[in-house]
Amino acid sequence: MSRQLNRSRRTPRGLLLAAATLTVSLATLASPALAAPADAQARIFMVNPVQSSGDQTLTDAKDAASAVPDTAYALATLRNLDAGGGLSGTWADVRSNTGSAAKVADAASYTRHDDQFEQVMAYFWVNEAQEYLQSLGFGTELPGANDRAQPVRIDQWGADNSFFTDKKAEIRFGKGGVDDAEDAEVIVHEYGHAVHNAQVPGFGTSEEAGSIGEAFGDYLAVEVGAAADAKYGWPMRTDLACVADWDSVSYTNTTPHCLRRLDTDKTYADKAGEVHADGEIWSRALFDIRTALGPKAADRIIVNAQFGFAPDTSFSAAATQTIATAQDMYGSAAARTVRKAFADRGIPGV
Repeated sequence: MSRQLNRSRRTPRGLLLAAATLTVSLATLASPALAAPADAQARIFMVNPVQSSGDQTLTDAKDAASAVPDTAYALATLRNLDAGGGLSGTWADVRSNTGSAAKVADAASYTRHDDQFEQVMAYFWVNEAQEYLQSLGFGTELPGANDRAQPVRIDQWGADNSFFTDKKAEIRFGKGGVDDAEDAEVIVHEYGHAVHNAQVPGFGTSEEAGSIGEAFGDYLAVEVGAAADAKYGWPMRTDLACVADWDSVSYTNTTPHCLRRLDTDKTYADKAGEVHADGEIWSRALFDIRTALGPKAADRIIVNAQFGFAPDTSFSAAATQTIATAQDMYGSAAARTVRKAFADRGIPGV
């Protein structure tokens, strides 16, 4: 806040400072808005409406609120907000260029028909993803993994696409069909790219590194959603390995609707030279590590290993680094388990 000083008269400097201090102190006491809300409630999707309902027939219906059941929503607390009254806080800073900015005071009233609902979803799920990483020890016993306020723009991209850009280290969510920020797994997928870039600036400069980036985004999306379901007691009525069940209803013709899956049988021999397709090789290995070691140990290894990746890492080099990280953190048995997961995908050099 800038202030215009009144220079028409002189006041002794000591008195001026004392008066200014008193004014600020009284203003602080008189203005509860200066304190961030500790219990701000918001209406959000429990990951996404298809996952929580199990209904594969749901469609976008041009953003109609009536297209999804009321039971798809939950009231949840928006944590770590600052005192501004908007969706800005410790781990997320959300903006919109296509409609009015969401207000924390109204966050419990928005439905998917409102542009502000996507802003609320983005804030909640980016914050949830960072809190999940912190629950694994990142930022305390382990290095922080994108532990900063992540800039997010909603509907900045006027097409049905979303992406992370390293130019501003910003996530942008698109619109069209199911608007992307209506699906928590799309939100957290893009956050996965931000995590990778924070760990290794410029990550993804080769096709295999790009594939690892897409795979990690898919894996983190599923993992954060599953952790939230368990944490809040929300229902999960679709297959855990299916990514973005709700967003994908607009562009898939078969059920279950999935953008991609974590449990395909793809191996290195199936490489197609396209990052999203080849990412399913890496994500299956991550999913197998999770199955064998459990979510917490697997995720600590997977994320911690990424600090040692190069921007243009290969599948082979990244697998070797992940095996070594498992050895350092949990010993030989864990390292053998991780090695097997990558060997089963035919990744060379492991």
